[in-house]
Amino acid sequence: MRSDPLTPYGNRPMVTPIVNAVNYEYLSFDILRQITDGEIDGYTYHRDDNPTVRNVEHRIAALENAEDCIVCTSGMAACTLVFFSYLSAGDHLIIFHDTYGANYKVSLILERMGVDITWIDAEEADQIGEHVRPETKMIFLETPSNPLCKIIDIKMIRSVAEPIEAMVIVDNTFATPYHQNPLELGADLVVHSATKALGGHNDLMAGAVAGSKEHYNRLWFTRQAIGTTLDSYSAFLLDRGLKTFELRMETMSRNAQQIAELLQSQPAISRLMYPGLETHPSYKTATRQMKNGFSNMMAFDVGECEEDAKRFITALKTVWHAVSLGSTESLICIPYLTTMLYLPPERRTTFGVQTNTVRLSVGIEPFDQIATDFKQALACISKGEG
Repeated sequence: MRSDPLTPYGNRPMVTPIVNAVNYEYLSFDILRQITDGEIDGYTYHRDDNPTVRNVEHRIAALENAEDCIVCTSGMAACTLVFFSYLSAGDHLIIFHDTYGANYKVSLILERMGVDITWIDAEEADQIGEHVRPETKMIFLETPSNPLCKIIDIKMIRSVAEPIEAMVIVDNTFATPYHQNPLELGADLVVHSATKALGGHNDLMAGAVAGSKEHYNRLWFTRQAIGTTLDSYSAFLLDRGLKTFELRMETMSRNAQQIAELLQSQPAISRLMYPGLETHPSYKTATRQMKNGFSNMMAFDVGECEEDAKRFITALKTVWHAVSLGSTESLICIPYLTTMLYLPPERRTTFGVQTNTVRLSVGIEPFDQIATDFKQALACISKGEG
């Protein structure tokens, strides 16, 4: 057999090589058989698998204490892979309003395919038993939720799903595996928008689904069929981002806790949602199922109206007005005007979001820098400036 041109002497590179190859030479028919039979992690065609992608899949699986992980082109691609792999006409899906807004668009497609969908508010999660039916196939949730950081008890959801053998799917994007491991709490699969904190630098788009090897095989079939395999360069960037993942999350969550405590005393903040505060309605649940802090995400209402929130954001000097989250930079936006545009206007405020609600993703900047910026911007609200 030919030697590996990347490591001809058996020594490994310190960074994962970017393998841009679309196809691969078969060195023998026996190796071809082993690859196609799934006996070895071999490569034939990029839509099937790629070594750079496979490397980062193993790394995310380890973070979530999963047997394996499938990586694809975006967080919504990951969610859609799950829906398409496990739901069929006649099945019943329970999903919470408190999930990323683009799930609403996917739900319209699922309904056209014959899937019956029930939407419930995360604040009514303890009443989920009233919505479960014999044909309920899946319960999909996000905790902490986007954007209001509501907390759902994953073990409680598992106890409701178990008798009817419904799957429990948890979007762990806000919490990340640094703060929460849903598989250990009873989830069947954990979903990530790896674009966010796993990548961490606003320079890639990717999604991930972690779980058992059996689930990996089923999700791989769907990914291969619809062609959502991640490109190797994005996989390389994701792998590089994961090298500093724990360091970034430690700093970001510490900053977020301090920012939340600061905002508690600000008169211009009329409502504050952060699971690390004892005033959060699900603080006790958060302390049970989260670890190492409570993430870098929070939401709060500024003043009394949308214009107050706009003036506040406009006055910020170092916090960036942009969508997305989990990056090294602190990012802020008004969900009603950005991330929730996927929803019809009448749905955007049905579960607690207001027109003056802002979502904050705290970055790795020095706490004093963020705090100073917030104080001067909030002062503009009381003065009516902007």
